[in-house]
Amino acid sequence: MVFIEGMTSREVIHLNRLIANRGLLQIFFALQLVVGIMFIFNYIVYKNSISGIYEKVTENNRMVIKNIIQSFDTSFSSINNLMFNIHALPYEQIMDSDGKPDMEKVLSLQDSLARMVTTMDFVEDAIITYDYKMAITPRGTSSMEALFDRKYTTNKYNSAFWNHFIRSEHDFTVFPAETYTESITGYKRNLMVAVDSSKIRMSNKKLMVMIDVNKLLNSIDLKAMIPGASLIVLDADRNIILSTEKDLDLVEILNDVYFNPSSEASLTHENFEYNFYKSDYNGFIYINKLPYKFQNIDSVTDANQWIMYGAIVLTAVMSVLLSIYLYRPVKNILHLLGGSNVKGNDFVKIQSGIIKMQRENESLKNQMGLVNAEIRRGVFLQALDGYAHSREYEMQMQNHYAYLFQRRHFVLASIHLQPLDGNELPELSVEEITEMIGHGIQESLEHAVVFHEDHLKFLVLIGIEQPSERKKALKRFEGYVRQAEHDTFAGFKLWGCVGRVFESQISNCREAYEELRNGFLYRSVNTKESVTDTEAIRFVPDIHFPFHKMDKLSNCLMTGKTDEAMDIVDEIIDENASLRVHFHQLLHIAQTMFFIMLRQADASEESRQELFRLETEVMGRLQRAYHHQEIREALMEGLRRVAAMRNYDPKSKLNPAFISQYIELHYMENLYLDHMAEVLDTSSKYFSNYFKKTFGVNYVEYLNKVRLSHAREYLKNTDLSIAEIGEKTGFTNSSTFTTTFKKYCGVSPSEYRKKTVN
Repeated sequence: MVFIEGMTSREVIHLNRLIANRGLLQIFFALQLVVGIMFIFNYIVYKNSISGIYEKVTENNRMVIKNIIQSFDTSFSSINNLMFNIHALPYEQIMDSDGKPDMEKVLSLQDSLARMVTTMDFVEDAIITYDYKMAITPRGTSSMEALFDRKYTTNKYNSAFWNHFIRSEHDFTVFPAETYTESITGYKRNLMVAVDSSKIRMSNKKLMVMIDVNKLLNSIDLKAMIPGASLIVLDADRNIILSTEKDLDLVEILNDVYFNPSSEASLTHENFEYNFYKSDYNGFIYINKLPYKFQNIDSVTDANQWIMYGAIVLTAVMSVLLSIYLYRPVKNILHLLGGSNVKGNDFVKIQSGIIKMQRENESLKNQMGLVNAEIRRGVFLQALDGYAHSREYEMQMQNHYAYLFQRRHFVLASIHLQPLDGNELPELSVEEITEMIGHGIQESLEHAVVFHEDHLKFLVLIGIEQPSERKKALKRFEGYVRQAEHDTFAGFKLWGCVGRVFESQISNCREAYEELRNGFLYRSVNTKESVTDTEAIRFVPDIHFPFHKMDKLSNCLMTGKTDEAMDIVDEIIDENASLRVHFHQLLHIAQTMFFIMLRQADASEESRQELFRLETEVMGRLQRAYHHQEIREALMEGLRRVAAMRNYDPKSKLNPAFISQYIELHYMENLYLDHMAEVLDTSSKYFSNYFKKTFGVNYVEYLNKVRLSHAREYLKNTDLSIAEIGEKTGFTNSSTFTTTFKKYCGVSPSEYRKKTVN
């Protein structure tokens, strides 16, 4: 074995193992490749970057200037808001009837003005005047002459100038920065004066705001500009109102540039570049003056060359050290990726492991997308429950509000899918149906979010900017429902409801949801439209609910007259459909008729479970019905099944059919309880108990209802007197007839006749 000088045998063996390891060589040559690439790019940077440094710096400077302009706009906006708030103060005049100042009003204005001015650091003073003589300031009152000839004196402007300017017609004006001196103390201030517009007066007040230029500039970061640069501010008429450089002459520059107000402009003059910007807020023009070329450019070039050579040497040394240093971390990465025991290129194995991780991350991303969608659904549905949540929970919910409300207003809509002829959607999940509805609606509506509510019911949150857009959104929603019913969801009945416009706040979701639910309840049962507009719903005061028909329906079922009972159901449903009653009104009538039917079913212990299933099934069909025909079909099915459960012997006299038929034929006679017991070959007590158990009412009440049913027909269709009708219907005298009629019908026979005839 040949030993390397200065190294022990163990060290030589260790070095040979490292060199023989292919992973170490891969790292070394990879770093050498990096060194070569760095050299090439460094050389390119050396040759070309110096010329581009200035351009990059100036580009950054443009961004800085735009931020400065935004700061100026914010300051001028604050001044406008201050003037607006001062105009909003009370007192259109401060003079009393004698022409003297009302000091209570003056002190009130002074106090309010002081509170407003203290909130703005760069506002030195604010002045309110009415008659161009008295001036109200935060520190007290003074005359305009004393204020501008003693406290704020300058060579350009005096009190006479300000009095004349305020009286003249002018726009909102900012006067250039000037040095104002206090004549008594000699204290100097660098101020700009902002005067409100006289063309659009919000009050009788004339306002002037004194702006401290130094404080204004301190609040704006001018140090971020390129060293040696300056900033000049011109008003909309190109008058200089502020400059960070003294004795600057822009006449020649402004004559040379054609500045389009809608864009930026640049001009190179002598050794400087002038960049022009215009404020979107008030039209002021900002000029940024900066050096056109850097000085000492040769020294920068030499320094860059030495940096390039030094970087190449250092990277070559670093490549050797990093090859050894990174060897073990690479092996650890391979171990974490599960490829440490597999032969082959280490970097290829790392790439394979990364690709595997990317696939797993993509799968995890899809799962998180589903989780986020379910969270947003949960947030929205919990907003509909109307209950208060903890503050922590509300803060978490707010993270999802931006997804729900992307417009200023929203309209909540609902879509219900109802299978036709028992069809279902076995091949589609609820998430897939939600996505299909969402894609279909978003083709017509710019912003719509769909959530699964329950079973085949879906809620749609439609975002709009203005309430006037609701009509267009409603029309497009109706178009989608019609198209989906014949295309995407063929074989299903689609019907929906659209609420009114609400402001985009989570607190309004509960009210919007309740309006949708009421819209489904108050929709017309005879409508041909698939979408209910809640704003088009009108109250229906009249419903058809004939009590005598209900009694007759019960009697028909009791006596086995199923066809006649069906005719009664048909007549009541059709009459209410012609009246275009609301769904909940017809549902109430239908449920009442069904419960009347159930009373006639055999309530034995064996049939109770079947009755329970029948009630659950029919009530469910009634709740899910959309058209009155569906309500009719549900009632007919219930009626047939109830009639099939009736058990009675037609040959026996003691059965409901014989009893009801006998009473119907002999109601005009004296059908005493003893007489009926004798006819049925039983005792009066047994007959009374049997009758009440079978018919649900006692015998006398049932007999009175039968007699009164015929009496009503006589009153409506004949000219017989009250006494004659009472005699024909089995009452002993007209007084008993009138008393009984009023007890059961609520009105006297004569009033009933007058009401029905008219």
